[in-house]
Amino acid sequence: MKSFTITGNLVDIHQEKIYPAEIMISEGKIVSIVEDPENTEPFLPYILPGFIDSHVHIESSMLVPSEFARLAVVHGTVATVSDPHEIANVCGMKGVEFMIENGKTVPFKFNFGAPSCVPATSFETAGAVLSADDVEKLLLRDEIKYLSEMMNFPGVLFKDEEVMKKIDTAHRLNKPVDGHAPGLRREKAKQYIDAGIYTDHECFTKEEALDKLNYGMKIIIREGSAAKNFDELIDLLHDHADQIMFCSDDKHPDSLVLGHINQLCERAVAKGIDILKILKVACLNPVLHYKLDVGLLRKDDPADFILVKDLEKFEVVKTFINGELVAENGKSNIVTKRSKLINNFSCSKKETSDLIVPYTTESSSIAVIEALDGQLITNRLSFEPKISNGNIISDAERDILKIVVVNRYSDAPIAKAFIKNFGLKQGALASSVAHDSHNIVAVGVDDESICKAVNLVIESKGGVSAVSSNKEMILELPVAGLMSNDDGYKIAADYTAIDIMTKEDLGSTLGSPFMTLSFMALLVIPHLKLSDKGLFDGDKFEFIS
Repeated sequence: MKSFTITGNLVDIHQEKIYPAEIMISEGKIVSIVEDPENTEPFLPYILPGFIDSHVHIESSMLVPSEFARLAVVHGTVATVSDPHEIANVCGMKGVEFMIENGKTVPFKFNFGAPSCVPATSFETAGAVLSADDVEKLLLRDEIKYLSEMMNFPGVLFKDEEVMKKIDTAHRLNKPVDGHAPGLRREKAKQYIDAGIYTDHECFTKEEALDKLNYGMKIIIREGSAAKNFDELIDLLHDHADQIMFCSDDKHPDSLVLGHINQLCERAVAKGIDILKILKVACLNPVLHYKLDVGLLRKDDPADFILVKDLEKFEVVKTFINGELVAENGKSNIVTKRSKLINNFSCSKKETSDLIVPYTTESSSIAVIEALDGQLITNRLSFEPKISNGNIISDAERDILKIVVVNRYSDAPIAKAFIKNFGLKQGALASSVAHDSHNIVAVGVDDESICKAVNLVIESKGGVSAVSSNKEMILELPVAGLMSNDDGYKIAADYTAIDIMTKEDLGSTLGSPFMTLSFMALLVIPHLKLSDKGLFDGDKFEFIS
């Protein structure tokens, strides 16, 4: 690899100063950094360490890791801390191996974790199980940097043997443990943290985050395609910059085309937060916390850095990883490579009659999931149902629609319930991206449309679909029913088209209907969700009878 030099205004986070400098790079490493106070050239670019997404499920981008990297480097992202539990819930150990090996095909620094909760709960059907022994095998690998989010916080609080074995193994191997404890406060939060769980990305109030910060936990501020906690939590940077990181958690392809962690930096600057605190959060803290092999603009570091036009908009001019120019002026130098396919999909097409919900005297009042735009949590409501021919049906006028979850791993009875706030006026949408077990979830105004949308997904062995009175669309996701192996920009355009259809043709009022839909089967987030086995109370952690 050739030697070269870069000149610009160096943002030195370590010394907390900004100064003109010349950086020499050779063989992928920084050989020297020389301050150049005589350089008065106007419009010098700013040289920063690369951005890092501190908690992301690559699968949620609908792109394989190599294509995710291709899009992300344009925005100055050089590394991710990636939890592969989505594909692990579908394909087990083979799924994790797929992510690692595909990630190695491109110049990007993926840092995968060992999924801690596969399946996420025992109240749903997943495609695989990862035991404590399986998790240990993963943690022994150099490519696995940490134990990923411990969603089973009741298991931690009650010291479940299998849960504690996974945590203890990570501690023994000196690898961090990520948390996932939405709404956990005070003594229970302390107990969870005292088990040796070091981060949480699920705080949705400032008070909750402060509670956990005071107990020594690090807080990852999340701003993804569905869950958005930036505005609520960003002021924490003023006093707690050493304990904060940024993440997207789940980011759809259309969002990734527009921006990544750079957008959070821009928004933080607009809030009046000190630039060095922002960059400590976006670039430095993840490397130190997870012990990543990512350069931080120091002599002898890997040459992982970016050039931006200014420290307000963070428009990326160039991105370097290990001294290689991977993006320049909005164009990625990473080339698309078709990946192999891996999947676990085995169910038959459905009939409209499979979706019927008979009315009984016991169902004179029904529990209804209330979806919240921009949040993963839901509320539990109660309504009198709409009845037709002895069956409970969707009521578009009151925006109470039928939601179903179909087991994708075998033929089984379909779980049915009702949901509010999707706003559909006609048709249905369906998805095999349904955290965390990734069965098929669908919502619609009538059984015919729901059945059509579900069958489109089944025929393709994975995808997201939308059906109206005169139109059908599907974005096929043949890699585990979660990802495409096609060009990332094409997938982003196709996703944008189907997203527009759900809003303009079907009438959805949500900002990201498919992303919101994908979390309606996520039982570990309160308060009311639907698994393939039935309606679930996320507070009591039990089915609703």
